[in-house]
Order: sequence, then structure tokens, then C-alpha cells
Amino acid sequence: MTTTTVARAWSVRRADGLTLGFTDHDQRLVFGGVTFRPDRGLTARALVQGTGLSVDNSEAVGALNDDAITERDLMAGRWDQAELRMWEVDWSDVARRKLVFRGSLGEVSRANGAFRAELRGLSDALNAPQGRVYHPRCSARLGDGACRVDLSAESLSVLRQVQVLDEGRVFTFTAFPAFDAAWFDHGRLEVLSGAAQGLHGAIKNDTARPGGQRIIELWSSLGILPATGDQIRLTAGCDKAADTCRLKFRNHLNFRGFPHLPSEDWLMAPQAGRRNG
Repeated sequence: MTTTTVARAWSVRRADGLTLGFTDHDQRLVFGGVTFRPDRGLTARALVQGTGLSVDNSEAVGALNDDAITERDLMAGRWDQAELRMWEVDWSDVARRKLVFRGSLGEVSRANGAFRAELRGLSDALNAPQGRVYHPRCSARLGDGACRVDLSAESLSVLRQVQVLDEGRVFTFTAFPAFDAAWFDHGRLEVLSGAAQGLHGAIKNDTARPGGQRIIELWSSLGILPATGDQIRLTAGCDKAADTCRLKFRNHLNFRGFPHLPSEDWLMAPQAGRRNG
């Protein structure tokens, strides 16, 4: 492989199996069952790779392209943790190539019709915290393998159509089903149809009004606003407290917290044990 015939090629594979190929060469390259196109607008900065367990550090930059990586897909999280591979390849003979990077896409930012994605090497997983945190509140996520609550139950989710949307984050519904007040606090809103399909947001407040009116307020607005008539799913929320797990979800056997731990005041002032005992 000579310097004058070296090009770089990237493949990005989403969790759903969709794979895209990019190259900085001026012609298409094909190998490994992937076509690497030069017109997708993706570039990557020089790799910073270390020995030992240091994390590779690089960045991919590209234009948002309707048939490649769209803004809606990025915002919906479809490219989160997508597998990325990078080769140095001899464009005159693609069999002569070398894999120089393998990892995943990290944090993605968007501005002015372009995106910028952090590239994380395979050793990045070694930075993840290990072990359990001893805390009065539950460490599980509602509905995950540790929690085991079935979020598809009728009592925990509801399908509605968008009626009134203010400030991009306050949804107002009429004739809402009879859920307890604040039932969806700390819950999730997911858009199921329309231009914003796939986007989701965390619910800040769930307010019940007389006459069956319901107001759902998100912590922040969705990047692409759903339109009137778009279908959404509201899922109940959990504040991680033991009483909520026991009374709201009837799931106390799977509670992953330690509600009987002494309070911080007791730990800092053990001489006050009689008062806190």
C-alpha cells in the first residue's frame, strides 16, 4: 500500500442492523458487503490512540443527509451506540486494507444542518462504574430486568392523540382516562407517529383537572414538535421510593434500594442516636 493510494473508509452499523458506508476517496469503494460512498458528507479527525487501557479519542463530523443520517434519526436515538469501524484502504486494491479503529458513536451534537459525534474506543466500557450503590432509593430502571414491572399493562400506559401543545412541552388532553393524580410524574412520553416519530421525553408534571382534563408537562421540549393528531404513548413514572414500589406497582419484592439505611444526619451525628433511633 502506497501513500498516494491510501483512503479512509468508515462503516456505521445501528442496533437495528442498518449499515452505512463512507469514504474520503472520490469514488465508491466496496468490500465486506458494504458500499462506501463519497457523497455522504462524513469526515473524521485524526485518531488519538494510546497504548494500554487508554481510551481512543476521535470525532466524526458530517452533514445531515436525508438518505444517510437524518436529524430526526439522531434525535430519536437511533444512532446511539452505533458500531463504527474505520479502515485505511488502498483504493486501487481494496483487499489491501487495515482496520485502524473499532468502537461506537458517543455523544452527538447538532447545529446548522450538521452533526458532530464523539467516537468511543472498545476500552471505553472499562470506565463504566461497577458494583451496586447503597442508597435508600431503588437503583433499577422502571420496567428493566431488575425491576420486572410489565409496562405494557393497561394500568401503566395509555395511548392518546396530541390535542393541544404549548411551548413545545406542555400537552393538554380532554376526556382523559381516570388515572390517579400525578400518575405519570417521572414517566415517559413517546411519539408513535408523524414527523416526530421515535422521539421521547421525560415527564416533569402530571396534573389532573376537573372534567377529565389532563396536563402533561415535559422537562424539555422535543426537538421536532409533534402535530395535532399524532399518536403518543404515556407511561407511568416511578420516583424510586420503596412505598411507591409497594403501593403503586405492587413490586416490593423486586425493590433494588435499601430503605432502612440510616439517614445522613444520623451518620454525621451518631450521638443523636436516641432522637433518630
